[in-house]
Amino acid sequence: MKVIQLHKNQDLLIKKACQNNREAQQALFDTHAPKMLSVCRYYIKDMQHAEEAMLNGFLKVFTQLKSFENKGAFEGWIRRIMVRESISFLRQKKQIIFVEVEDDTTEASPLCSEGHLAVDDIQNLIDNLPEGYRMVFVMYAIEGYKHHEIATLLKISEGTSKSQLYKAKQLLQQQLHALNSNGYGTK
Repeated sequence: MKVIQLHKNQDLLIKKACQNNREAQQALFDTHAPKMLSVCRYYIKDMQHAEEAMLNGFLKVFTQLKSFENKGAFEGWIRRIMVRESISFLRQKKQIIFVEVEDDTTEASPLCSEGHLAVDDIQNLIDNLPEGYRMVFVMYAIEGYKHHEIATLLKISEGTSKSQLYKAKQLLQQQLHALNSNGYGTK
């Protein structure tokens, strides 16, 4: 019963927000901002810059709200805007560097660790990746994008996407191994 009511409330909020109702916009922002900040934070190391990208993303959400066709989840629609806004932010800052490799189709090995890491520790490991590696890793492993989608969004080849993911996983594996061999995260 609560799920249906919540969905109807969100639909009503969206409708009101389309009519520039500030309270409805604030309610939508309050509901989705924490999760969308974490989406932006996956891509952008600095929390203040991630907040800036999120706020710019919400500006786009509210200016383009009438184009939301209710054909999928509203949260998914917002999430796609946040991903694109984060990518755009990094492009403007010229922080994205990709090593172009056209024919590298090597499949990446799975990450594994014997220890258990906290979310903050995992985020720090991801933050330590070079920008291009991190972006592809987050899009593929966390957001669930396919290589052809990543290639399109980042304007790179599929081979480069696969190569960046492979290298990101290798580097993360090395970092995990170093942590485990230092006694951190062992059983």
